[in-house]
Amino acid sequence: MVSPLKKGQRLTDNPKNVRLDLRLTKSEAEDLQFCANKLKTSRTDIINRGIKKIKEEIENQ
Repeated sequence: MVSPLKKGQRLTDNPKNVRLDLRLTKSEAEDLQFCANKLKTSRTDIINRGIKKIKEEIENQ
């Protein structure tokens, strides 16, 4: 029996509702997976971190 006080998923102010399909070479996919494994995170997180890093570089020019 489920408790009536059980809460659902927390809603966010910034939902991830945009989907992006990405085509990579085998080498690029291996590099992406290597980074994710070394940092013990997801490939999506690696891509997001890369986007933030490039944006910072652009803003600092």
